[in-house]
Amino acid sequence: MIAAAETALILWIIEDNRALRESLSLAITSRRPTWGIRGFPRCESALAQPESEAPMVLLLDIGLPGMSGLEGIPLLREKWPQMEIIVFTVFDEADKIYSALCAGASGYLLKSEPTEAIVNAIEEVQRGGSPMHPQVARKVLDRLSGKNRPLPETLLSEREQEVLQKMGQGLTKKEIAAELELSIHTVDNYLRRIYRKLHVNTLQGAVAKAMREGLL
Repeated sequence: MIAAAETALILWIIEDNRALRESLSLAITSRRPTWGIRGFPRCESALAQPESEAPMVLLLDIGLPGMSGLEGIPLLREKWPQMEIIVFTVFDEADKIYSALCAGASGYLLKSEPTEAIVNAIEEVQRGGSPMHPQVARKVLDRLSGKNRPLPETLLSEREQEVLQKMGQGLTKKEIAAELELSIHTVDNYLRRIYRKLHVNTLQGAVAKAMREGLL
């Protein structure tokens, strides 16, 4: 059963440094040999892949040539909404961290992390967690506890905000899918993300909290 679970995990790595990309892939494979791993040098290369070839987890550098990782997150999320994105970078500035999380990243790791910590983070995000390097987590908490604390909607991607608005208008999932030209499965994925980010478990709870917070 463990082997089956590992086989089901498809990991993509977007990293422009070929040596790092390949060494990271080999290091992860040595620990989880049944994982399917693919590497890409740019966001554009990954986005060119067929929609049917969906990764489950993406390790994403943000300092990329061409389209940056921060620019790529919403586009990657749009194409594969069920995918979990973990930023993997040398940048630990608060603005970059918060921008990545607001754009739709589920975790944020620094390249100084040992391979075992990276593997653990990938497994954690698959369980619904949000893995972060300790100093990154501290900066996020400092940002959230500051005087200029952002409204909850800034934690939602643009598409998630659209789905939330449709929910507030009383539309069913089928109606939301039709209006936004999405599949019902994709709408379900967005709803789960909205529930997680708003810390609720039901459609009614999400709408109620959104109204209390002034999001609707």
